[in-house]
Amino acid sequence: MSLIPFDDRDGVIWFDGKLIPWRDAKIHVLTHGLHYGSCVFEGERSYDGQIFRCTDHSVRLAKSAALMDMEFPWGPEKIDAAKKETLRVNNIVDGYIRAVAWRGSEQMGVSAQATKTHLAIACWTWPSYFSPEKRENGISLRTSHWRKPSPDTAPVHAKAAGLYMIGTMSKHAAEKDGFDDALMLDYRGQVAEATGANLFAVENGVLKTPIPDCFLNGLTRQTVIGLAKDFGIPFEETVIMPEDLGKFSEIFVTGSAAEVMAVGRIDQKTYTVGPITRKLRLAYENLVRGKPLTAGDA
Repeated sequence: MSLIPFDDRDGVIWFDGKLIPWRDAKIHVLTHGLHYGSCVFEGERSYDGQIFRCTDHSVRLAKSAALMDMEFPWGPEKIDAAKKETLRVNNIVDGYIRAVAWRGSEQMGVSAQATKTHLAIACWTWPSYFSPEKRENGISLRTSHWRKPSPDTAPVHAKAAGLYMIGTMSKHAAEKDGFDDALMLDYRGQVAEATGANLFAVENGVLKTPIPDCFLNGLTRQTVIGLAKDFGIPFEETVIMPEDLGKFSEIFVTGSAAEVMAVGRIDQKTYTVGPITRKLRLAYENLVRGKPLTAGDA
């Protein structure tokens, strides 16, 4: 399959308050965000032309910038309006929206007080992150040797670009060995998440998920927890160790890109795409499109 480069596409991108041609949305090679990781972003989806949890994403973007000590003059209402305008002008109905903020090239060095924060918003058509086969059988994860950092070593609650470099390395290694993604442990050796999605597991009918004290408490994660509570599914935020993975009958991951995706294998352990996964997957798919929730199977 040939890929369309992201710097050579038709359409427009919202860039510092203006809609400009896609191919003109460029930055200088000495941009601070490129050299020192001073960059935060959001990944969002639109369904039937509506951005799911639009304002929540905008609020989180601003909070991420604040955690990175970045000047950020745009409020949630301004960001919401820009995202919706970009979606409309590009005529995207079911798509992906990427808002990204970074420090510019006014100052080069670790210090960045003189830099200006820039904001861009792009969107494109994007179907399911995984294939229909993966939906039915689940994706495969391989445990990575890289660990999620401690909260006193990195801004772990910001959606910051630099935090994803270990995810990229871990995912590349997993894909090289024939897996779809990597399972990340944290600095203590506890199960944390996949490279870009939160993790849930089912044990004897109880839905369990790691405590997000050193990784992002995803908006999709929060949505699925709410759905589980609505359905009366027993739920626990708890410590999950690698040796606990053999206890679970179902595992799935959640994220704006992944949505609700079953896991069929972690290393050599296999799992079924069971009833709780199917129930929450269908409920999430209905919720994002404004349909009535149902407890049936998908």
